[in-house]
Amino acid sequence: MSRFVTDVRAEAGRVTWPSGAETRKLTVMVFILATLVALFLVAVDMLIGVGLSALFGLKF
Repeated sequence: MSRFVTDVRAEAGRVTWPSGAETRKLTVMVFILATLVALFLVAVDMLIGVGLSALFGLKF
């Protein structure tokens, strides 16, 4: 078990970690993309709902 922990620490030392600024930039990009995808899905859901309501004469 101690060999495993030693190997993990050695491997973690070889990893190229992103800078704080890069991490913040990528985090903002992920939030923006997630928001855009959510808005797109809401719009598609509403369009499908309106289309089905018109097709079947339903009112909500």
